[in-house]
Amino acid sequence: MRDLRSLLDEDLVFGDTTTQLLVPSGRIVKAFVVSREPGVLAGVEEATQLLSWAGIHILGSKRDGETIKAGEKVLEVEGDARKVLMVERTILNLLGRMSGVATLAKEFLDRARRVNPNIRVATTRKTLPGFRYYDKKAAQLGGCDTHRFCLGDGILIKDNHIKIVGSIRRCIEKAREASFVRKIEIEVEKPEEALEAAKSGVDIIMLDNMPPEEIRKTLSMLERENLREKVLVEASGGINLENLENYVATGVDVVSIGILTKSARWLDFSLEIETVTSG
Repeated sequence: MRDLRSLLDEDLVFGDTTTQLLVPSGRIVKAFVVSREPGVLAGVEEATQLLSWAGIHILGSKRDGETIKAGEKVLEVEGDARKVLMVERTILNLLGRMSGVATLAKEFLDRARRVNPNIRVATTRKTLPGFRYYDKKAAQLGGCDTHRFCLGDGILIKDNHIKIVGSIRRCIEKAREASFVRKIEIEVEKPEEALEAAKSGVDIIMLDNMPPEEIRKTLSMLERENLREKVLVEASGGINLENLENYVATGVDVVSIGILTKSARWLDFSLEIETVTSG
């Protein structure tokens, strides 16, 4: 998790020229942040931390994870006018980005669980550089699983690992030798590779870019070999809101979706000054 104050650096490299020229010191404002559209709120904790660091008082706020309506106030603050303007864009960016991710995550989860109430919807590492903690936290606030936060957060054998090491079985053997505590996941592209991975003792099989009919074939193969109950099966690659239900209906345990964090549309927020007084 990055130091939140470092997020202000882009705006404050040379200070706030306009505010310093126009706004007299000592002015106190009351202000509020309002959502211009409905969604799932995220980023309030981060915004309040930045505001508090700047010495701005929080008069009231909604909670992260709440469903909000268009026109609803999500934060009310009071403090030095110059400092409020200093943090304005950064907190709006945090709220907009994180609420957009949380809202999309909730939409995916709700649609998936109409088909299978037990399905897990997970994120990927396709996150904004330097912003992964916040992207994944936002998806979690929308009800989704964070999957791996980083490369050290679990063992996930991918196609390039297999090419370098030489075989699926050898990759799994080496991973098992290294740790008996961590679960081992492997990415495969063909039903036969999934079967080999299951026979080699893997814990989780990621079916990468497999169409739904191929996934069904893979699950049937695992069932015939009495291996289906021994592994979690995850579908990943090319999954969107239009085809999500087809993937969930195959019977997989998890769907992981890059566009949750890669392509989420931001929610629109604005900060409005309510009153201005001299300090």
